[in-house]
Amino acid sequence: MAFTRRTRIGLLLFAMSGLNTHAFAQVDLSGSWASRRFEETVAPIPVDYTGLPLNDEGRIKALSYSESQLSMVERQCNGWPPFYLAQGPFGMKIWNNTDPVSGETISWMIGAWEDVAPVTIWMDGRPRPSKNAPHPRGGFTTGTWEGETLVAYTTHMKAGSIRRNGAPSSDQAAMATRFIRHGNLLTLFIAVEDPIYLEEPLLISKTYELGPSPVLPVGPPCIPAYEGTAGDGHVPHYLPGENPFVDELTKKYGIPRDAVLGGSATIYPEYGKTLR
Repeated sequence: MAFTRRTRIGLLLFAMSGLNTHAFAQVDLSGSWASRRFEETVAPIPVDYTGLPLNDEGRIKALSYSESQLSMVERQCNGWPPFYLAQGPFGMKIWNNTDPVSGETISWMIGAWEDVAPVTIWMDGRPRPSKNAPHPRGGFTTGTWEGETLVAYTTHMKAGSIRRNGAPSSDQAAMATRFIRHGNLLTLFIAVEDPIYLEEPLLISKTYELGPSPVLPVGPPCIPAYEGTAGDGHVPHYLPGENPFVDELTKKYGIPRDAVLGGSATIYPEYGKTLR
């Protein structure tokens, strides 16, 4: 029996009504995304923790940091935690891995840079590893769709830095990332929580633009080499109260030390009244 046009349309709509509505909300994130540094970027000025919600422990560790550590053979290839995606200057390449039978996306992949490991966002509902499981450089990430926004949650990251002047992050940090696409623009909004070094979540955002040129890893693989640092096991650092750069921003720009050293109180607009 031949179906009328109206009947065929009705059957199609009925079949569509039984599908997962989330499938219609998903957005294609694949492609090569060029960095568009519209947001404020932070230069690696020593002892500049402005805008960071560091707690006392985080501040002490940050002030002990010496950039001479980067010349140590065992520290030259440490790499960055995954939230450097929204802090570094490079572009980003994203693609999806699909189930060969159903065609559903199993995971989204974010390619590696020279100093950032690849990130896999698992979309298949797999459980999160034990807290005692190994912490790979790229962490462990699961994702879900909230409307047209991909929300990814990352744990099991290695300890690292949240700023290139030694402001620390611990291996207990967790990161929530929202991938928000508007046409050819992709915005990453990241919230980092760290019970060891932060009083409140650290919020970071960055915008990318879809480009025709492929984004490739920057530079060759990291190969450590001797750079003149004594091989006696000594780690360059500053003892409490001995960091020579602690008043540099105060002397150059008149920024009070309390603001330079960060803290949750300093990240809100109301702190301006305290400065005045």
